[in-house]
Amino acid sequence: MSIIARINQLFSSPEPSGLLGVCLQQQTIAFCSLEKNQQAEFHRSGVVDDRYVAAFKQSKAKINLVGQCNLVLSAKQNQLVQVDKPKVPDEEINAAIKWQIKDLVSIAPEDMIVDYYDGPVMGGGLEKINVVCAAKSELLPLVENIHQDNCQINRITVEEFAFASLCPVEDDARLMVCQQPNEEILLIIVKNKELCFQRRLRGMATIASKSEDELNMGVIDSLSLEIQRSTDYFERQLKQAPIRSIEVLVPMVHEAFLARKLAENTNVPVNLFTMPEGYSEHREYAACIGATMLNDMEKSA
Repeated sequence: MSIIARINQLFSSPEPSGLLGVCLQQQTIAFCSLEKNQQAEFHRSGVVDDRYVAAFKQSKAKINLVGQCNLVLSAKQNQLVQVDKPKVPDEEINAAIKWQIKDLVSIAPEDMIVDYYDGPVMGGGLEKINVVCAAKSELLPLVENIHQDNCQINRITVEEFAFASLCPVEDDARLMVCQQPNEEILLIIVKNKELCFQRRLRGMATIASKSEDELNMGVIDSLSLEIQRSTDYFERQLKQAPIRSIEVLVPMVHEAFLARKLAENTNVPVNLFTMPEGYSEHREYAACIGATMLNDMEKSA
């Protein structure tokens, strides 16, 4: 899913080679740069007072920012809501949902950039869509700064899709517990590279700083409860086949301990998520890496 997949139409220049995954986070911008026939290059730049343009400019001196750029918004920079699918032609849905969600988000309709992806079909055949909304006034300065002769915005998306793109194509659904550094934890369910379910958890952004004892003092139990609620909804309310595994992708010192303790609270196998080949040492850049794989994800859909 791309929030503004056609943003290239606002600009005109030859398509650059290479891929660039850029993830906006609350305190940093993270980069994964892939030039043809070269190893990936990683970089993280601090952000002060939400000055993402300044942080991006500073990063240019430290990393080769060229290629087609897939930009990933953090949960702070987008709002995600689920609504009934409007009964209008497909080409009119984006315009219709702005007014449908205006009381559900904090962005004025005239400042909205929206896109959507299909949600579950509920009882009675009622179709739902998941709407992602961002503020145009916040995005355009950054987009204009990134989009240059040697770097072009290819798509803008959200963390959920960046993480889902890391998964292999397989028929069994897997639930991923995933997080970018200092961001909130996401629960997503992926099947055949398709995002089937997503849930954003609040209050766990600092989980990486916890000791094993602190994790045992309610954090793991709370996370286990949210995982159980999500699987119950997916399997019972949406009437989907049971998930076959829980995959943990939470870059932290005690990641293995977290996975082991979660396994004690479920009958489903819990594993440390296996990163794509060549990226096992870069778990903290997982969303950036996933951003560079979004093109392949859409081709396989």
